[in-house]
This record gives sequence, C-alpha cells and structure tokens, in this order.
Amino acid sequence: MPRPVTLVSGQWADLPFDALCSKVASFGYDGIEIAGWGDHMDMRAAAHDPQYVAGRKAILQRYGLKAWALSAHLAGQCVGDPWDPRLDNFAPPAVKGKPEAIVAWATEEMKDTARAAANMGCKVVTCFMGSPVWRYWYSFPQTPESMIDQAYEEIVRRWSPIFDEFDACGVRFALEVHPTEIAFDYWTAKRLLEAFGGRKTLGFNFDPSHLLWQGIDPALFIRDFSDRIYHVHMKDVHVRRDGRSGILGSHLPFGDLRRGWDFVSLGHGDVDFDAIIRELNAAGYSGPLSVEWEDAGMDRDFGAREALEYARRIDFPPSDRAFDAAMER
Repeated sequence: MPRPVTLVSGQWADLPFDALCSKVASFGYDGIEIAGWGDHMDMRAAAHDPQYVAGRKAILQRYGLKAWALSAHLAGQCVGDPWDPRLDNFAPPAVKGKPEAIVAWATEEMKDTARAAANMGCKVVTCFMGSPVWRYWYSFPQTPESMIDQAYEEIVRRWSPIFDEFDACGVRFALEVHPTEIAFDYWTAKRLLEAFGGRKTLGFNFDPSHLLWQGIDPALFIRDFSDRIYHVHMKDVHVRRDGRSGILGSHLPFGDLRRGWDFVSLGHGDVDFDAIIRELNAAGYSGPLSVEWEDAGMDRDFGAREALEYARRIDFPPSDRAFDAAMER
C-alpha cells in the first residue's frame, strides 16, 4: 500500500485551518502535518479541551484528511536555546524578552504537545530541540570539548522531563536534524542518541534538504539510523558551485540567486529521492511522506500540487520477490 502523502502546515500558517484543509484536499493530499502556530493547532487547548479536539477532528473529516503528526518546531527551539532575542518571534507576549520565562513556557508547551498529539490520535511529534552550543560550531575562539559536553548534558537535563510526558502519552519525538540544533549533522545526531542512553522516545524527522548541502549523503543517514526514522519530510535543495557562492549562505536571503544553496520544490533540486525511497523500503518505514514545501522562486499553490504529484510518482513499494526467482528450476 503506498505511503500517505501529507503537507506540513507551518509554511501556510497565514491561512485559517479550515481554509487550509479545503485547499489541501483540493490538491489531493491525504492529510496534514499540523503545526502549532497560526491558528492550526493550539497545543494547550488540544491537550486539555475535548471540544477543541473534536472541532479539529471534524474539520479534517469534513475534507477527508488525516493527521499522523503534529509539528512543534518553534516551541521546541525555545526549550534548548540560550537567550536569543529572535526567540521573541516564537514566544507568547507574556514571556517575550524574559529568557527563563520563555524556557518555562516552552517546556510546558512541549508537554502539552505530547498530550495534544495523543488526543488527536497522532503518534509522532516533529520538532526542534534548540542548542546551547550551536553558536560555537566553528572553533574560534577555540571551543573546548568541555563546552560541548556541557551542552549535551544541558539538553538531556531540559528535555528528559518532556520525554517522560511523551512516554506517558505513547507519543514519539522526531527531531529534525537541522542547523541551529544540538544535532545538525551525522555525528552530532549519533552523539545525541548516545547522550540520552539510546532512549527510544527520541528519533528523527528525516529531512534530506538539511543534510545534502552540508555534504552528507541522506540515504546513508537513513541506513545507519533506520530504527530511529520516525517521520519523513519530503524537501529538496539545489546546491550551486559557481566559484563565488559558499555553503554558509553569505547572509543572503532564501531566494537570492547568489546563494550557494537554496530550498526548491520537489524534483527541482539535487536530492536523490530514488535512493531515499529504497532506503525507506529497506528500513520498513510505512509512515507518511510529508511535503514541507519551500521554494522562494515558485508560486506556492502550483508548487504544492506539483510536489504531491512528484511524491506519489517516486514512492514505489518494495519487491516481494527476487527479480531472478523466475529463472530457478
């Protein structure tokens, strides 16, 4: 049976939830990965108000859509980051500009997100975790190993009580390996799993677009972490090597053609999705392929439709027999 194809709602948070569901259904998607910003999902309400949950489920049902995962990237970032004035963009008015209050709010928000997911019938939450040490990724001034150790210890300290709530709710946490996170590439992801002692609560929301431009083979990431692929984002990236543009972005905004890499609609970039589907098949992944549509150079509605067509076309089932079995006597 083909995997369901869903659309991440976060990049469509300017639309009311009902209007988004109508649009997504008209495109032909199977469901939505519902983000906790805009008016798409109030995590606190979904955690504690059965009528709110019933209302959200009714909207999905009206348009023939399902939800397999909730997205809480913004609150998750606030849990693990040190003070950064940009976090005020993610925090409610009452805690803006108050570092300790932001962390306390985000911690409770993530616990409520686990409860909300359980109430919505979702088994996975996709998320960021933040990082106390991302800003020191380049070791000048020199970054002592003790600072890195302390950062992982701090992440474990902040997130363990949240994961306890996830376990109580029967929900898995899928970290999107991403720049600015405690796990932003292959080896930092491995180190994070080790820091949590292999705790099964924690896995990955696999997104190839953040790995490829760093020089990491996304297919090998799936192979080596096959038992921790809890959710999949379908997102493409185009890498340019024109002699001028580097991979660090040059402080150029997304969509600027001078950038060394940029997110593009599915099939317009350099990600080898054929290899990814083969690895997902080998790993036994049967969850949704969730289109996180980002392309600053393309109309959003056109891109979402085209991305759905691409995702359905590229998703092939594994073989149930050896191709040369018919030659056996």
